[in-house]
Amino acid sequence: MRTVLALMNRNRKLFFKDKGMLFTSMITPVILIVLYATFLAKVFRDSFTAAIPDMITISDELINGTVAAQLTASLMAVSCITVTFCVNLTMVQDKANGTRKDFNVSPVSRGKIYLGYFLSTVANSLMVNGLAFVLCLGYLLKMGWYMNTADVLWVLFDMIMLVLFGSTLSSIISFPLTTQGQLSAVGTIVSAGYGFICGAYMPISNFGSGLQKALSYFPSTYATSLIKNHMLHGVFREMERKHYPGEMVEAIRDTLDCNPVFHGNVVSVNQMIGIMIGSIAVFGIIYYLVILLSKGEGRR
Repeated sequence: MRTVLALMNRNRKLFFKDKGMLFTSMITPVILIVLYATFLAKVFRDSFTAAIPDMITISDELINGTVAAQLTASLMAVSCITVTFCVNLTMVQDKANGTRKDFNVSPVSRGKIYLGYFLSTVANSLMVNGLAFVLCLGYLLKMGWYMNTADVLWVLFDMIMLVLFGSTLSSIISFPLTTQGQLSAVGTIVSAGYGFICGAYMPISNFGSGLQKALSYFPSTYATSLIKNHMLHGVFREMERKHYPGEMVEAIRDTLDCNPVFHGNVVSVNQMIGIMIGSIAVFGIIYYLVILLSKGEGRR
């Protein structure tokens, strides 16, 4: 275990040493917040107000708080995944610059080497997304705060699961890559497409029925819905306190993807957590098998 921790710390230090990669990773959440607040806030607001009957009046503060919570939840859902691809660059860099040749002739097993990459990806991604979460909380304070301590802790739990999910996924995809250009291309594709697939840029409830059914098989759908449920929990609690009609609240939950459906059945929060834990375990096993079955990388 000492060897794994040493490798993890080595990879973490390389991440901090590369000022360009560090700056890119740290500035990404800031850029996302600005872009989301500028271009998506109106889309989210329109989607929310469309579910409110004309005879019911909701304060601007509650509307702004709902939109801000949905926006920040969507941002964190994307950031927790895409940042791992940027942070995982060390694995590919070592192959590109020949450092892996030194590792291959050292008395260190391949499993420990790749476990060190994985753990450093998790640690660095948590740090970057922790900064993003602090910025999101500041944005919520400005727009409308309805969360309590339990809600914040649940969102932190969601972040950890999403980072683990993203780290296993990025480790599997990055494993066969041998140049920084290849990883940059993969990172670009993931950054551009993941937000649509997971329902961050636009609620999945706005998609066609066929696409909704297809996306219901993706764990990313439930990852986004999970963090939305916890981020918006205080908003729904406030609506219930003000005795808004239950049908209206449920319609809003449906519109904001808080009630994802699989084969006609609403997936509960506990089931979403189970799906995420299961997905992390499956991807972790796949990553382990890929390491075992790979050829030509020295020690086994």
